[in-house]
Amino acid sequence: QVQLVQSGGGLVQAGGSLRLSCAASERTFSSGAMGWFRQAPGKEREFVARIRWNRNDTYYADSVKGRFTISRDNAQTTVYLQMNSLKPEDTAVYYCAARVIDCAVYACLLPGHYDYWGQGTQVTVSS
Repeated sequence: QVQLVQSGGGLVQAGGSLRLSCAASERTFSSGAMGWFRQAPGKEREFVARIRWNRNDTYYADSVKGRFTISRDNAQTTVYLQMNSLKPEDTAVYYCAARVIDCAVYACLLPGHYDYWGQGTQVTVSS
């Protein structure tokens, strides 16, 4: 059973930075993609960013573009989300997700496009 284990997150003041990590238990996704989603209380889970492993191609939600960076390690087992210039509206539970099959260039933006999920981690940005 493939597992995604998340770490990072916590409480930070507005304008601060945090980094989230998501480690996969195996290299099942070396031909696929991994992404980050978030869910605030009372809201639907929304897309944040995703990366296609083989092409190292990234895509971001407009709300985080220029502030967040998704990356992966060379071993292709861990994905990161570097979050800078955080805002109170970034407060949410963040989830990493993975899919075995690659995405098209502007695709894989919905939760249903992913096969596996991490346990979620809270990010709270105070004003």
